[in-house]
Amino acid sequence: MDDKLVDLTEYDDAFGRERPEERGDFEEVPDGKYEVTVEKVELTQAQSTGNPMIKWMLRINGPRFTNRVLWRNSVITMNTLKYVKTDLHLCGIDLEKLSNLPLPLERLLDLRLSVTKKTKGENENIFFNSRIDNGQTPNKSGQSAGDSAIPF
Repeated sequence: MDDKLVDLTEYDDAFGRERPEERGDFEEVPDGKYEVTVEKVELTQAQSTGNPMIKWMLRINGPRFTNRVLWRNSVITMNTLKYVKTDLHLCGIDLEKLSNLPLPLERLLDLRLSVTKKTKGENENIFFNSRIDNGQTPNKSGQSAGDSAIPF
């Protein structure tokens, strides 16, 4: 890589005024229920298997662990279709064909969800409990099949 190709001089003055953040060791987000906002969602492939996967970036709304991020990867296989469809439905996405998934992904951004983080051994899993509409209490009727769904 040729360092001369990247000109950073326009940032020099602002960089000089910045102060590094003080960072201690971050406490791990413990298992439990959290209200989150979908900050990013993309259709990609699992590195280990090459299977299609929905990658979710979920930002915690608080009051504890505000602005921390939870990641959820929904790998798509013949065995997980039921759970993927259930989670998409809970998020307000009802598709006739899974191949139509890339079209409505943008609608998932800024969606507020109630989720549960569970750890078993070294594996973490994030389960979607319900969608939160307009700051109202989560709708208990939209339980995710994930609570008893895919084993770790």
